[in-house]
Amino acid sequence: MEAGLKIGRLHAAAFRVPTDGPEADGTLAWNETIIIIVQVEAGGETGLGYTYGAQQVAGLVNDKLSSLLESMDALDIGAAHQRMRQHVRNMGASGIAATAISAVDTALWDLKAKLLGLPLARLLGMLRSSVPVYGSGGFTSYDDGRLRDQLAAWVQRDGCRWVKMKIGSDPDRDPERIVAARSAIGSAGLFVDANGALSRKRALALAEHCVAQDVRWFEEPVSSDDLEGLRLLRDRMPASVEVAAGEYAWNLDDISRMLQAGAVDVQQADVTRCGGISGFLGAAILCEAHHIDLSGHCAPSLHCHVACAVPCLRHLEYFHDHVRLESMLFDGAAIARDGVITPDLSRPGIGLTLKAADAARYAL
Repeated sequence: MEAGLKIGRLHAAAFRVPTDGPEADGTLAWNETIIIIVQVEAGGETGLGYTYGAQQVAGLVNDKLSSLLESMDALDIGAAHQRMRQHVRNMGASGIAATAISAVDTALWDLKAKLLGLPLARLLGMLRSSVPVYGSGGFTSYDDGRLRDQLAAWVQRDGCRWVKMKIGSDPDRDPERIVAARSAIGSAGLFVDANGALSRKRALALAEHCVAQDVRWFEEPVSSDDLEGLRLLRDRMPASVEVAAGEYAWNLDDISRMLQAGAVDVQQADVTRCGGISGFLGAAILCEAHHIDLSGHCAPSLHCHVACAVPCLRHLEYFHDHVRLESMLFDGAAIARDGVITPDLSRPGIGLTLKAADAARYAL
C-alpha cells in the first residue's frame, strides 16, 4: 500500500448554531442545533462528514476512533466501519456512538471519492441525476401565519411537490393547523409528522382530519419503538395515508426489524445516524428486498450523492434547519430548484468545502 493512502489525521469539531426562531415538534422544543464535523486526511486530500446531536460525539471521535483508524488503508471503508462497530460494543452502539461512526464513515467515502478524482455519485453508480425533495419544517411553535408562509414558499419558490409540518404539541388544535397548511399550498402534497407524540387512538382519530385535507403521509404517529403500534396504524389508516418512520434507526438491525414488522409504508433512514453512507446503502438494499420505498431524513447536502445512487428512493427531506445551516457552513451546499437537488458533478467527493472562518464563530 502506498504510504500516502494511509489514514492520517482524523479530527472532529462541534459547532452550536442558533435557530432563526423558537422551534418545537410534538415531543421537543429547541433553539439551537449542534453539528459535529469530521475531517480525515490521506494522500493529500481531506474527506468531510458530519452529524447532528451531542457535543460528546466529537470527543468520541477524537479520543477513540481517531487512533483506532490511524494508518488503515483509506480506501478500505468496509474494514474501517467494521472496526469502529466492534470497538463501541461495550459502550453501546446506538446514539452517540452511532452518530460518531456515521460522520466518520461519510468522511471516509468523501475522502475515497476525492482520492479517485470522482464525485461520490459517480463512484457509487448513479441511478438518477437529481433527487426529489419535500420542504420540511412547519414547527408547532409557529403561528398560523408563519406556518402558511413557510410551506407556501417551498411550493412557490422552490418547486417542491410536497411539504411537511409538525403536529402533536397541541393535538386539539392540529386539525385547524392542518387546514391552514392546506390553504397555503393548494394541491401540493401535505405531510404531517407527530414525532411519536400521539397515542394509537389519538393518531387514528387525527387520521380522519388528515383524509379530509388530503394528507398523504403520517410520520411517526406513535413512537418508532412501538413497532406493533405502527403496524396497527398502518393497517387501519385510510388507504390514502401512508405511515412513515425510521429516522432513529441507528443500524441495519433497526431498519430490518421495522421492515420485518410491516410497520411502515415508507422506510426512512438518515446518513447522519444509520451508519453514514455505508449504512444508507445497506438500508436501500433492505428496502428493495422488502419492496418498500426509502426516504432520506434531513441533511440534504449530505444525502444528495448517495440518494442518486440507491434503488427505490422516494424522496429526501429538505429540512429548514439543516438547509439554512449547510448554506452557512459549507460551500457547495445543495439548493432546491424545481423541487429537486442535484449533485455538482464537477466537484469530487460529496462536493462540500467547510467555510472555516464562518464556522469558527460557532465553535464549541
